[in-house]
Amino acid sequence: MNLAPLLLGVLLAGTGAAKAFGRQVAGQAAGTVLVRVLNDGRRATLVLRATGVLELAVAGGLLAAPTTPVPGVAALVLGVGFLGYLGYARVTAPQSSCGCTARGNGPITWRAFVRAGLVAVGGATAAGARTAWWGQVVRDPVASVLLLAAVTAVLVAVSSDLDHLWLVPLRRTRLKVFGHPLVPGRDDEVPVAASVELLERSLAWVAAAPVVRSGLIDHWESDGWRFLQYAGVHDPEGAARPVTVLFAVDPRQTRDTTDNPAIRVTLIDDRTDEPVAADLLGALPTG
Repeated sequence: MNLAPLLLGVLLAGTGAAKAFGRQVAGQAAGTVLVRVLNDGRRATLVLRATGVLELAVAGGLLAAPTTPVPGVAALVLGVGFLGYLGYARVTAPQSSCGCTARGNGPITWRAFVRAGLVAVGGATAAGARTAWWGQVVRDPVASVLLLAAVTAVLVAVSSDLDHLWLVPLRRTRLKVFGHPLVPGRDDEVPVAASVELLERSLAWVAAAPVVRSGLIDHWESDGWRFLQYAGVHDPEGAARPVTVLFAVDPRQTRDTTDNPAIRVTLIDDRTDEPVAADLLGALPTG
């Protein structure tokens, strides 16, 4: 497929630029498994930015020298490396975010694995290209445009950070037309799973991710809030202590109804049952 270097080059250029130059990279790095592996938010941010620079370099090679096998092989190695990283993160920190595009902060799902697999397959295909992609576009522009559109649609479908462009508006429209499908007759409440999904894609979750050490343990509602309980470890100045992490969310909100939920975070010392003074947002690395 002569267009493989073009398709893969554009994809890596987009994800690489987001990691290398994005303003939210530090916040995204805080929610990845890199923080646990490197034990430092700044180093995790540097690794994420360095990965972005590497992706940009490979993208440049694919676009400028598509008939040279080196960029394709490099893309193949990147894809395999991404798959290994995602597998490790999924096993050791299931609630960590991907960091694949430096935009989304939700947990790793099958969509991230599919996209990494596409990078690996695209790299292998690009390594075997014998003619330049621009020649294919000139010779058969209609087929080239159709192929580009089809592949773009697939990439959008497996990119959770692009859901706000099509999936979220589609869900909101469905809710307005048919009402909430999981809670018939009760539009003011949503399932706990929807609240957890909303939480895990919020800045509050990114900020608290270095502290959280478990999945959802318990939940209840009080005073108009839904409380979600997790176990965690707070490590101020090297003095680690077990804590309970409580998130308070609006029980009526979901990803379909808001992109910026109001969420409160409280840490409670398990030994003293006293609230822990911790500025989680202030602890996010900058850069």
